[in-house]
Amino acid sequence: MRLRGVEYRRIQAGPTFGLGFDAKPGHAWFHFLAVGNAVLRMDDGTTYALSAGNAVFISHGAAHQLLSHAHAPVQDIDLLNGEPLGDTVSAVDTGTDAGSTPTTLVFNGCMEFELGSLHGLGKLMPGLMLIDAGGQRYPGLVPILATMEREVSAARVGFAGILARLADVVAAMVVRGWVECACGNASGLVAALRDPRLAGALLALHQQPGLDWTVEQLAAHCNTSRSVFAERFQLTIGMTPLRYVTEVRMRLASQWLTLERVPIEEVAQRLSYTSQAAFSRAFKRVTGKTPGLGRRLSQAAAT
Repeated sequence: MRLRGVEYRRIQAGPTFGLGFDAKPGHAWFHFLAVGNAVLRMDDGTTYALSAGNAVFISHGAAHQLLSHAHAPVQDIDLLNGEPLGDTVSAVDTGTDAGSTPTTLVFNGCMEFELGSLHGLGKLMPGLMLIDAGGQRYPGLVPILATMEREVSAARVGFAGILARLADVVAAMVVRGWVECACGNASGLVAALRDPRLAGALLALHQQPGLDWTVEQLAAHCNTSRSVFAERFQLTIGMTPLRYVTEVRMRLASQWLTLERVPIEEVAQRLSYTSQAAFSRAFKRVTGKTPGLGRRLSQAAAT
C-alpha cells in the first residue's frame, strides 16, 4: 500500500462554518477534529455527528462537507487562502472565529491512496470509516490521536510536519484494522486473505509475482489439490487463479512504469516475460492501453 500525503491543512473555524471538499478519485480524505463539534455530510446527503477526538477516513475520495450545523452556508476549501506551514501543510482560517480561543480546530489531509497489487482490496473497502478516540475498535490509535489533538491545539514549533506524519500513520492503521477486524463477512480478496485454504497461495504470489506461476504450484502452497483450490479461488475472488496472477502483475507493472519510471524492457524482465512484445500484449489486454501510452497519460495527469 502506498499512502502519501499530498496536502494537509490546519483549519480554524468559528461557531458557524461550512467547508466543501470535492471528490478526489485515487485519493483518500482524512479529517481529525481536535476541538469542537461538526457534522459530516456525504454527497448522498447522509450525515454523521462528530465531536472532539473523532477522525474520519474517506478511502475513495468522495465529495463531502464539514459543517457546524446542517443549514450552514458552505465554502469550497480550495478557495480559502492558506498560510504555508511547510512543504505540504498550510493553516486555513475561515474568518468566522472572533474569539482568542478557536471554537473549532480540524486537521485535514488529502492523500494519494494506491493499493498496488492489492488493488482489489479497494473495491471492498467501505467509502467512509469513522474512528472514535475513546472507542475500542482501534485501541492503538488512542495515544496517536491524543498526540494529534495536542499538536493541533498547541501549534508548537515543527507541529505541521509532525501532524502530517501522524496522519499518515493513522490512515494506514485504519486500513490495517479494517482488514484484521472489520470485514469478517466480506467477500472477494479480503475473504481470501483470511481463508487458510487460499492465504498461502496469495502470500507466495505477492511475494514473488515475477514467477511463472501455475495453478498446481499455487495449490501446493495451500496443501490442496489443483481442482479444489481452483474452485475455491473462483468462488471467493470471482476470477480464475491465473487471471488473478496476471492482474497482480499488471498492477505492479503500472506502478513501476508510472510511479518509479522503470523502463518497459526492465519491467518485462522483472515479470519473467520472454519478450517486451509479450509483456506489452498482456498489459494492453488487462489495462486497455499499451505500457508506453499508460506512462504518457500518467505523466500528463501529473502535470
